[in-house]
Amino acid sequence: MSAPVFLGAPEDLAAARAGAVLTVRGPEARHAVSVRRVRAGEVVDVVDGEGTRARGEVTTAAGEELAVAVTEVTREPAPAVRLVLVQALAKGGRDEQAVETATEVGIDAVLPWQSERCVSVWAGKKAVKGRERWQAVALAATKQSRRARLPEVEELVVGTQLLARVASVVDGGGAVVVLHEEATVPLSTVALPEAGEVLLVVGPEGGLSQREVSDLTERGAVVVRLGPHVMRTSTAGPVAAALLSDRLGRWS
Repeated sequence: MSAPVFLGAPEDLAAARAGAVLTVRGPEARHAVSVRRVRAGEVVDVVDGEGTRARGEVTTAAGEELAVAVTEVTREPAPAVRLVLVQALAKGGRDEQAVETATEVGIDAVLPWQSERCVSVWAGKKAVKGRERWQAVALAATKQSRRARLPEVEELVVGTQLLARVASVVDGGGAVVVLHEEATVPLSTVALPEAGEVLLVVGPEGGLSQREVSDLTERGAVVVRLGPHVMRTSTAGPVAAALLSDRLGRWS
């Protein structure tokens, strides 16, 4: 069985070496001790969310302190192509489900998008809380899937604010893929860059408006279909991320 993963401070992971003791403190340690019931003698991984992983044996597990005798430190390089899920806000927790599953699949970042047909709306303090909630979902999924890299949840973009990001990615040699049920171009045929970003744009429950699709394609986005079936907003992004991860050699 894989060792459980806990998030440590980046500065502590930067100094981690085999033979040293790495200590996790605060809420993360409390979760390990009180919720996961980790005990001395168990093997765990501590990651910094940026690609560094320290494995070792727990020597102390009490209160808000988890001490680990490090046996191995590995550093995972950042992928050449950064996969970003542009997820439209959705009701019923389906957007959070998309974030969770996409994190397990291996997405590198998530960009919340309030599109034209979004029923769910983030405004004022709700935008801050919404982003924090998505980040908490991504953190839990990162640990569950034993990842060393924690996806960043970026700040909300509203409506046409997304277009500037799309144009920037395309101008920089990246790719923008818009998932749409009426598209005829298969995702499997889309050209992928060797470096830079790939944005996966997923609309809300009601789909994207024709104006949104036109605006995106005018700035270089490619509208594609996943397959013969219509998927929910919670499913489409993670499925696309999985297919692209395989094409990019991440799963080989």
